[in-house]
Amino acid sequence: MLDEGVIKYEGVWERGEPLSEEVLGGLMLWRDRLYGLGLIGAYENGIGFGNVSQRLGDGDGFVISGTQTGHLPHLEANQYTRVCEFDLGANRLRCCGPVQASSESLTHGAIYQRCPEVRGIFHVHHGQFWRRLLHRVPTTGAEVPYGTPQMAEEMFRLFEEEHLAQVRILAMAGHEDGVISFGESLDEAGAVLLRWFKG
Repeated sequence: MLDEGVIKYEGVWERGEPLSEEVLGGLMLWRDRLYGLGLIGAYENGIGFGNVSQRLGDGDGFVISGTQTGHLPHLEANQYTRVCEFDLGANRLRCCGPVQASSESLTHGAIYQRCPEVRGIFHVHHGQFWRRLLHRVPTTGAEVPYGTPQMAEEMFRLFEEEHLAQVRILAMAGHEDGVISFGESLDEAGAVLLRWFKG
């Protein structure tokens, strides 16, 4: 967990205005709900974990919670940012907004790129939940580090080999406590996550 929260992509951050709460409302509600369940938060060393995102429009662009915001009980609109473009192979990303994008942004981007129907992605951390899911749901290789082109490639492998598009939840073996769910709406991404979490 030593590199938890570390941004590993080559990022260009263009400062800009936040999106409106009208656009962000649903994402903000879900993020705060996940914080309340202990699925987003911070470790004892102060490093935050967990992030949420939502596709914007019909392209691959999306809005995501800012880096190192996991410890905050509530996020304001100015703590989310837009990922305007990304290149998975080159490990490069450009974000536009009031904060820098989460360290897991490229993993979100890989799912949005692979599945045009996906509108929302939640990345949470919970040790007991994670251990229960390992190898029961699509699981990334233990050697694959988070926030890297290898993790993006691993997402594609899970879609091809482990029916990730149908299950819509995965465990990250090489990213301790990490779980990702997604759906065609924020509510579906949340319902998938909570069904497994409460099960």
